[in-house]
Amino acid sequence: MEVDYKRAFENSPVGQAIARNRVIVACNHTFAAIFRSSIADLVGQTFERLYPTQADYESTGRRVGARLSAERSYSDDRVMRRINGDLFWVRVSGFTYTPRNAHAHTLWVFTELAKTGAEGQSLRSSLTDRERDVATLLIEGKTGKEVAKALGISPRTVDIYRTRLLRKYNAANTAELITLLLTA
Repeated sequence: MEVDYKRAFENSPVGQAIARNRVIVACNHTFAAIFRSSIADLVGQTFERLYPTQADYESTGRRVGARLSAERSYSDDRVMRRINGDLFWVRVSGFTYTPRNAHAHTLWVFTELAKTGAEGQSLRSSLTDRERDVATLLIEGKTGKEVAKALGISPRTVDIYRTRLLRKYNAANTAELITLLLTA
């Protein structure tokens, strides 16, 4: 029996994207669903629209490119942006076929870090569900009161979670925490 690799790619239970120079040239149904879009709307677009900010897209590209050149593969947990603007946590693993030009031809796998998902070894995936919720809203620029209202908890509880996050990331303030969450 012959394996239909195209069909296997399209229907894989994990999000997959093939990119050339950070432009999506192919992706599967799960990838499109993770980002709340369609394959047709994503193919031909840069990954930039899936990052919280342009600065995050650029700095991640430099950091990941260096690692891909040296090791051919890369993996981390990060905050990304769905097409509707919502931020969420995702585990990203990638491979380059062209280490001398790291972003020239890559394959990426995306797994949403669901609230019920297994915890990994990285600092980001060691966050509790509530810490992840608070961190995502802080990245969106919400105040403690706005975070409390969005999550249905007290502002004091938000302060407790923010303090935990500051300690976990060894950050001096919320601005530094957000920078670390986006770039670490």
